[in-house]
Amino acid sequence: MMLLDSGYLEHVFTLLERAGYVRGSIYSSDWNLLWSYEYPFRVLKDQLVNLPKHKKVNHFPGSGYITNKVNLATSGLPHVPVAFKIPQQKAELITYAKKNPKSLFVQKSNNHRGIKIQPLVDLDLETPGTFVQEYVRKPLLIDGHKFDIGVYTIITSIEPLRVYIYDGDILFRFCPEKYHPFDVKKIDKYVIGDDYLPIWNVSSLKPYYSGLGFGMKESFNAYLLTIGKDPKIIWQQIDDAIRTMLLRRELSLASASSKFASSRNFFEMIRVDFVVDEDLNVFIMEANMSPNLSSQHFPPNRLMYEQVIFNVLKLIGIIPSGYPNSVGTDDELLSQPEVAFKDLVVFPERCAASRCANCSSLKCKLCKPCLTESLKSDLTEAFKEHTRRHVCRRVVPPSLMPEEIEEGVDVKGLTETNQLMHSWFHGKCLLDSSWC
Repeated sequence: MMLLDSGYLEHVFTLLERAGYVRGSIYSSDWNLLWSYEYPFRVLKDQLVNLPKHKKVNHFPGSGYITNKVNLATSGLPHVPVAFKIPQQKAELITYAKKNPKSLFVQKSNNHRGIKIQPLVDLDLETPGTFVQEYVRKPLLIDGHKFDIGVYTIITSIEPLRVYIYDGDILFRFCPEKYHPFDVKKIDKYVIGDDYLPIWNVSSLKPYYSGLGFGMKESFNAYLLTIGKDPKIIWQQIDDAIRTMLLRRELSLASASSKFASSRNFFEMIRVDFVVDEDLNVFIMEANMSPNLSSQHFPPNRLMYEQVIFNVLKLIGIIPSGYPNSVGTDDELLSQPEVAFKDLVVFPERCAASRCANCSSLKCKLCKPCLTESLKSDLTEAFKEHTRRHVCRRVVPPSLMPEEIEEGVDVKGLTETNQLMHSWFHGKCLLDSSWC
């Protein structure tokens, strides 16, 4: 195992040491995991381009298609506040501001520092590499404080795309100053920085979190219900926002990964940050490539960070399920008990029908006579992840609602590889409701 040093990785070290790993060197061939805080492909591409299949790296090539703040803000994706690249879209920004005179704007860059609300006339509309984004007015407040919601998201495969959310808890961070009376000069009223107000110091949430022992998400949910708001509205939008963001970027990520021997060596854990307005509309603020996993500033966060890391490592198989000596092994006998062929087959009625006598139809490609070795390998990995997911919840392919189980899934607009993966999870759902 090899890690690049960073003060943000304290609990990554802890969890891996508990699992029996020791630190190594990138220049040695004897390592299983590279966990890098920085994007590793600029300086280590030669070492990472042709890895053995058991080695894992905690970033995907091209992950900036998701985490680059300029690209995300100006993507036009649902749930992303409208933004304009500077100086390329200066004219469009001015036109938009004239049509929306009540809009407020913030100017940001990839380093995300020095954010503040300014009148359009005071913005720098000439410096390249920045963007101007519409500010989310009327944010939802708790005890007068604005907050954001950080959702830990794990990408285990690019083509086909498989994405999970750590469902054990969500990070809530509050502005240290109350939002009203609003003053654009006091950024602590509307910008959440390193010295944020933690949930255990928020009066309306403290009884649930500190007094009753609930996590951040359930404390928030309980509070919303007391004020007559339905938290499900928020979480459904968050699932949809993450799903759409990643599906729209899949082809770019797949293209970047194609320069490497296999994309299966890579995974990605990001934290997607959201803001909610008074009407419970959800907005993506950013996707953090290497979120801070150190609890030095807020020690009570230690348990959540360690649980996030544990679930990521378990999901990708670094912390193995079952055979403790099977990490990195090519021993077929050890791998067979985990996934057998009978675990992969779906749609018995369809596959038994005469219309699947040939493999030209997409509906038949999941049947035994039509399964390619590549697709069997994809399905095997998906099966393993399902059994290892612990408290991670799959969002791509999406879980099925009860009314969708018999009707099927909508795969329009997806690549064939993703259509097959979506359909396979639907087939598993029909056979066993735990897959729904």
